[in-house]
Amino acid sequence: MSFFLLSSTISFAQHDEQATVENFKGIQYLGDDSTFYINFRFRMQNRAMYTLTKGEIQNTERVEARIRRLRLRMDGFIYNSKLTYSIQLGFTRGDQDYDDTDIVNIVRDAVVFYNFTDKFYISFGQSKLPGNRQRVNSSGELQFAERSLVNANFNIDRDFGLKAYYSPKIGGVPMKLKFAVSTGEGRVSTSTDMGLAYTGRAEVLPLGEFKGKGDYIEGDLAYEQSLKLSLGGGYSYNDRTTRAGGQTGIYLSTPVTLKTQFFDFIAKFRGWAYQFEYMERNATNPIRQDLNGQTANVYVGHGLNQQLSYILNKKSGYEVAGRYTRLSPRNDIRQYEKKTEVVELGLTRYFRAHRLKLQLNANYQFNDGKFKTNAPGNIFGGIFQIELGI
Repeated sequence: MSFFLLSSTISFAQHDEQATVENFKGIQYLGDDSTFYINFRFRMQNRAMYTLTKGEIQNTERVEARIRRLRLRMDGFIYNSKLTYSIQLGFTRGDQDYDDTDIVNIVRDAVVFYNFTDKFYISFGQSKLPGNRQRVNSSGELQFAERSLVNANFNIDRDFGLKAYYSPKIGGVPMKLKFAVSTGEGRVSTSTDMGLAYTGRAEVLPLGEFKGKGDYIEGDLAYEQSLKLSLGGGYSYNDRTTRAGGQTGIYLSTPVTLKTQFFDFIAKFRGWAYQFEYMERNATNPIRQDLNGQTANVYVGHGLNQQLSYILNKKSGYEVAGRYTRLSPRNDIRQYEKKTEVVELGLTRYFRAHRLKLQLNANYQFNDGKFKTNAPGNIFGGIFQIELGI
């Protein structure tokens, strides 16, 4: 077996949820008979964060300094190039779903792909479901330190199951069609029942492909010379899940069926990037009890997120970005959840695209339309983050 640090002659097509088996530069092994290949990647996000929560009598301050993410990823093929795999491990508490499950689970992805053609492949194992764009997008490709609150409340995350991906061209227009049947219980489940989850997503790129698969990379780092646009939407039906968020969240005493729909698009042109996401979740009888007999609720309602950014200087790598997020709970859970809005500003310095970057974010969160800065419960925040990876 040979070991090398430079790019090899291996080159295969890659899509947004497929193993990275291409002309890769990094740490990799190739078997002497070329029937085994693996490459290694890592990334970490180190951050310092400050929040100030306004109170009726006294304000609350919080300072947080920690490793937000530390991940190791391995991709490759075994036997031949059609049979590929991807493994991703997470080593920080926030990556392990520990707070909701009390289980230390370092396995994020463990999935096998069979590539019938460059345009059609299937997968079996644990990985991201084909949900909203920002969730499918890697956290290493974000222009803010965190995804939006809309994603945090409504995304369908990772699950174990069978998935199919097809990328045809119709009338010369690229499309992406995705479908999954999964357990519906998330990545810490050890058993399942017949209450499965069914997810479908479709995307259309009416103005052609983005440079470097930029429809799943935030910010226009490729500096598109002509307008590029990707429209996507989908639906997830999670039958009788036992968790408040379907694949995520606390465990409930009785199962609940969740119906989640999402629509998103992204546009890029000469350093400008704009993306929009709308998500909505519905369930019957969202007021439940957790396993301890305490009142719990499924977050039903809708939300939208918008982000606009501009690369100030293509050579120096400076980007400014703004984000507006709004969460609107359904009337029957208003006693437990408030309407929430967040405005954010971000400044990013890219040294090696998203592989090495410095991020400085400032945000303001307010509830029930009370924008005044002295309103109780409103939150000011700031984050400084360094991301490094290969």
